Amino acid sequence: MIGGKSVTVIIPALNEEASIARVIDLIPNWVDRVIVADNGSTDSTARLAEDAGAEIVAAPRRGYGSACLAGIDAAGPTDVMVFLDGDLADDPTGMSALVEPIVDGRAELVIGSRTLGIAETGALTFAQRFGNRLACTLLRIIWGARFTDLGPFRAIECAALRRLAMQDPDYGWTVEMQIKAARHGLVCLEVPVPYRRRVGRSKISGTIRGTLAAGAKILWIIAKHSTSRRQA
Repeated sequence: MIGGKSVTVIIPALNEEASIARVIDLIPNWVDRVIVADNGSTDSTARLAEDAGAEIVAAPRRGYGSACLAGIDAAGPTDVMVFLDGDLADDPTGMSALVEPIVDGRAELVIGSRTLGIAETGALTFAQRFGNRLACTLLRIIWGARFTDLGPFRAIECAALRRLAMQDPDYGWTVEMQIKAARHGLVCLEVPVPYRRRVGRSKISGTIRGTLAAGAKILWIIAKHSTSRRQA
C-alpha cells in the first residue's frame, strides 16, 4: 500500500523471458500485487514471472488489450491499477510518480509520457513518434484532451477504470482509455518518464506489419469514438 491505497500492477506479456524477472524485481515493495497476464508465451515467461513473485493469469486470446483485460478481471478489488510492459523499456522504479497523484486526489489517470521524458536513442521509432503526435493531435481537436503520448506505462484509479468499460482487445487499448477518459471528464495528468531500448524485439513496432496494423487500429478507434456523443 501507499498512502492507505492498495496498488495492483498488471503486466501484459508475450515471450518476455529475457526481461520479465528483472521488471518484477524493480517494482517498488509498496505494490500489493503484481499480475502477469501471459498472452500465449511459448518461452519461459510465465515460469520466470512466477518465480519472481508475480501471479500468473492466462490470456490466450492474442492482443495487448486482451491481456490487460484478463489482468483486470483477475485483480479483484484494489484502489489503483498500474499497467506496465514486460520488456524493461520503462523504469518500474519510477512508479511512484504515476501513483502518488492518484493517491493524493490530484488525478484519476496518470500517463507516463515518453516524449516529455528522456528516450534512449533508438527506443522510439520514427513511426511511433509520428503516430503518437498524430493521435494526440486528433484527441485534442476532437475532445479537447491534451496528451503528448499514448505510452503503456500508466496508472488509473480503479473506480474510474470501471466507468470507462474498456473493450479493445488489440493495439487500440491505450488510445481507447485516453479517449474515454476525456469523454467521461476524468482528471488526467502526464508525468515525464525515461524510456529505454526494449529487451528483445517488439511484437508491434519491431515489424512493418505490426506498425501498420497498430497505426490503422489507433486511427479506427479514434474515428469510431468521434461519432459518439460527448459524455460528461
